[in-house]
Formats: sequence, C-alpha cells, structure tokens
Amino acid sequence: MEVLTVSREASTPPVSTPPIPHQNPRKRKHAALVHTAASSPAPSDPGATPGPENLVLSSRHADLASRPRLSISRHPGFVPVGHNSEFYTTEPLCFNRLNFRYTPAGLTPPESTLPFRTIESHPTHFRVSWEDRSPFIKVTQDGLGLQGEKGFRSARCNAPVREGRWYMEVKVELGAGDKPQGLKRAEGSHVRLGWARREAALNAPAGYDGYSYAVRDKTGEKVHLSRPRPYGRPFKTGDVVGMYICLPPRRKPERRDPYDPAHVRRERIAIEFKGQEYFESLEYAQAKEMVALMDASDRAKATNATSLPSSSTKKSATVKNLPSTSRGKGSAPETTPMRPVPTLGPESYIAFFVNGECQGIAFQDLYDYLPLRTPPNKSEQKKRANKEGLREHKENPFDDGTLGYYPIISLFNGARVHINPGPNFDIPPPPDIDAVVANPGEVDIKPRPDIKPTWRPMCERYSEYMSEQWALDETEEKEARKAHKPEADDEHVHQEKKELRNAKRRAQAAARRERKIAQHDGDGAPKKSKLSSEWPSSSMYLRNDPVAFDYGGPMVIPSAGTPIADAATPDMREGSERIPSPAPTVASSIDAQLAGLAGYNDSAYNTDYEDVDLGVHDGGVETDGDIGMDDAETREFIEDAIS
Repeated sequence: MEVLTVSREASTPPVSTPPIPHQNPRKRKHAALVHTAASSPAPSDPGATPGPENLVLSSRHADLASRPRLSISRHPGFVPVGHNSEFYTTEPLCFNRLNFRYTPAGLTPPESTLPFRTIESHPTHFRVSWEDRSPFIKVTQDGLGLQGEKGFRSARCNAPVREGRWYMEVKVELGAGDKPQGLKRAEGSHVRLGWARREAALNAPAGYDGYSYAVRDKTGEKVHLSRPRPYGRPFKTGDVVGMYICLPPRRKPERRDPYDPAHVRRERIAIEFKGQEYFESLEYAQAKEMVALMDASDRAKATNATSLPSSSTKKSATVKNLPSTSRGKGSAPETTPMRPVPTLGPESYIAFFVNGECQGIAFQDLYDYLPLRTPPNKSEQKKRANKEGLREHKENPFDDGTLGYYPIISLFNGARVHINPGPNFDIPPPPDIDAVVANPGEVDIKPRPDIKPTWRPMCERYSEYMSEQWALDETEEKEARKAHKPEADDEHVHQEKKELRNAKRRAQAAARRERKIAQHDGDGAPKKSKLSSEWPSSSMYLRNDPVAFDYGGPMVIPSAGTPIADAATPDMREGSERIPSPAPTVASSIDAQLAGLAGYNDSAYNTDYEDVDLGVHDGGVETDGDIGMDDAETREFIEDAIS
C-alpha cells in the first residue's frame, strides 16, 4: 500500500536556502517579509536541499493504516560532538528555519475524523526545543545543557509564556570572554540571555531586532533592536542569571470581529521526514512595521556614532531589502499604510537577577506577540489543492496557539550554559518578586517558605502548554466531525432512498410474475388475452397513416375512420392493393414479446420488466422502450395490455 501521496520535489520547486554560516542575519530576516506559498526545505543538516524523503502524507485513514501510531516522536538521534563529550548534535531532524516551522505529529485513532495529532518528543519536560534552534547549538540529551560553536547562534525553549509571572535560572558555564580549552581564536566566548517571540531570528543574537529582549554577559547591558543600553552588573563564568517575565492576562478575541488576530486557528500540513510525521507550517512573517523600528534604530545609531560623518549616505541593509523600497532612482510609493504596533501595556516587563541580586526592570511595555491585524484576501481564504491533493501553505493572520515569549539563549564561540527551569533553584527568588523588581535593593529578597510565591517556575509551563495543544486538537476534531456530518447524512439519505427504490422494484417485479403465472392453464397452455383476440397482427400496418388504438378495443385507422374487426387478417388492403408493413408497430412489438413468453417456465424465469427492452418504432425510427421506475405511462400500458 502506498502511504505517501506525492513528493514535494515533484510538485513545486523547493525553496533555495543558502548555507546558514554564510548568511547575513539581517538579509535573511527581510526575506520573510515577502515569502509566498512554497515547498518545505525540511533539511536534516545546514544548507541541505529537500530530497524525496520529504513527502506530504495522505489525509485518508486507509492510506495510513500500515503506519505505527506514536505518542512520542522517533526523532532526534544523538551524535556526540567528540570523544567523551556530553554535548550532541541531533539527527535527523526538521530544524525550524526561514519561513517554515515543524512540530512532531502522530496518527490519530482510526475512528477519528482528522488523521494526525500533536505528539511529544523525549524528554517530556521543559527544555530547549530540538526543532526550534540553530543546528549549530549543541545540546545534552536532557535538553538542558547548550554549547555554541562559532558566531552567535540562538535556541528557544519548547514552551512559550502567554500570560502570568514566570521565572527560571541559567547557569553560565563558559562565557564573558573566557576561551574554551584549545580555542585559538582571538575572541572568547560570550552569552546573551532573554525572551523572544517566534519571529526572532535564530541565526542572530537575542536582542537583535524588535522581536527579542536580552542582556549581555560582558557589559551587563540590555539589548533591544541591536541597541545596547546600560542596565546592570556583568555576569561571568560560574554566575547564575535569573530570568523573570510578567505578562498581563491574555486578551479574549472579539467574537463579532472575524479578523481579530486573537482568534486561535492553525494552518499546518502533515509531512513525513525520514520516517517521522511532522506538522509543517509557515512561520509568521516579520511585519514591515517591526522592520521600520529596526531601521529607525539603525539611523539613531548612525546619528549618535562619532566615527561616522553626519552627511553619510550609506544605506542600511534593512532599507535596501524592504519590499516598499525601489532599486531605481526614486523610491516606490507605499502600497499599504503602516499599522500601529500594539504593546501589552506597562504591566508587562522583563527583569534579570545575577546571583540572586535583582537588577531591576530591564524592559517594560513589551510588544504584543499577536500578529498585526491583517484582513485576509478573499482569493486566498480558500485552501487550494492540486489534482494530487497537495495543499499549498498560506500565511496565518491569527494566533495559532504557539505565540508568546520564549526563553532564548544565544551563544558565541563555544560558550556553554545550563538551564534550570525549577522548581528547585540554586538561588530561589523572593515570594513577592514584583515588589523586589520595582524597588531593587530596598526590599528583603530572602525566600520565605510561609509565603506563597506570586510567580511560577517555568518547569510547570510545559505540561500546561501541551494540554493547550491537545485541547486545540480536540477542538479541530469536533469541528471536522461537525463539518463531515452533513456529508454523512446526505449519503445516508441517498442510501435509504436507493434501498426503497430497489425494494419497490422487487415488489413490482414479483407482482408481474404472479400475473403472468395466472395467465397459464394447468397444462401450461397460455390463456387468450385481449391482445391476441382484438389487436391487429404484426403484419398489419397502413403506410403513411398514423395509428391510434384503444387499449381495450379494436384498432382504429383515423384516416379511414373504420374499426378493424378481424384481427386475424394477415394484411390490410387499400382498394385491391396489399400494403405490407415496413416495420413492426407498437402492438406488433408487444405481440412479439408476449409470444416469446408463451412457453414461460417459472423456474427459468429470471428477469422483470425493467430488464426487457421493448422496441417501439415510430415512423421507422427505433426508440428506447425500456420500462424503468420513472416510465409510468409505459408501465401502465404494458400492465393493462397483459391484464
């Protein structure tokens, strides 16, 4: 049985993805602004092109019957980076990259309407995400230890924060300019820690754009939109950094507003990659309004930099790659107005602790993680499919249930860290962490076991997040059943009508057989019927004269107006000339049919009148005389003739 329907390589051209080490993060970032529906790269290693192993899975349960039903993903496999090393690369794996996002998927039970559901991967706790990280970030098998390689690369954890107060620790095992043993580079290792949205680039440090907020190890500065600003004390190898975030309650969507981005809807397609099912979806594109913030930050840095002359005309890469900017002599006009960039309000903020010491609020009034309001194009609302059933991706203007702020770790030149999501922290924060953050150094930060904390450890977020995803799976299953029910009801009604028609035909056929049996004597001789005594024989026909007859009486020739009294006369004469019949009439055809039934044998009879083709001739042209359920007049005529 063929399980997979069509190869993406054969359907649409693959996305060209240059090798990651040579890409400019800023230029990669803007490519997401104009991405369109395309095939998935789904590479297993950096810069790989999609191969025939990356296939779209069939949506029919029958085609998937031979596949095992998994509750835990097969991937990843761990390959040690060196002898006796605790860090591994993960292979094979669908890494998230420009424009595409991947989530492990598994088959649903056979009675389900939808064929796939969300599943977990080992280990099933809060950790770094296997798929949502740069492949240059090496990991431990528990997903809590991370090691960088060369330039800045980032990794997000596997559960976002959407509301509430959350805390976690990160221990710096190598950073702040220290060099790993054997490293011959001039620059040492560095770490950036913070919180990032889904749109933040993984091949750039945290704080690079408007989608992430971070703090630097070397200077203790906070970084947002690539602009370092004074914040707190530096941290070094061996230090423990506490990461705290506070978000207001999540906004409820407006029911009357179909374009409200707070509505939760998912757009994803199930694919198979090297023996494992995945949900593939388009990553949220970076909004041009957020890119404009980055551009404004670049201009501000250029203005404040003393090394650059004030009359410099050098264009930033951000401006050069904006779709609204022309490469000609003049700039292209703005096609759509700039939308306001909403925030979560002043009650949203981020703070950091260094070895238990609060550094105060680093960022406040965070940008909202929901996509900007985008009324979809009506032509793009329908899900398109080609003749093989391959759906094309489309951008999702709504929350897909995975949006929020993720802990993000950025490593440079072999830096190493260890994540501690709790509940047992090396340096537990105070119960009322908000009071300490608002007044650092003035409030007692010693933990008190008699007071319930106002915050939650990040380790609790993973199970909560997975429950949210499974609840969305159940909601989609109910919607699919509801949409499928009218089709099933129509099919059921159609089947019932068909069975009733068949039963009626069988009853009518049985009644006709009983009437035929009643026409025969005990010795098998047929009874004399009106057709044999009163109707003309098959050779009686008047040329060019229309024939009309009464079902219960003798035939009448309208042109002559004279009834035919002798049905046994073999011909009709006009004067003294015999006029032969050029073709059998209706009555003669019936005579022939009844004559064929003269030797009727009940045991050999195996048909009914629906299967008898009576050749009705009209002016020498044969027409269809099949007696069907809808041919009421013909059926009445035959039954009267037989009776």
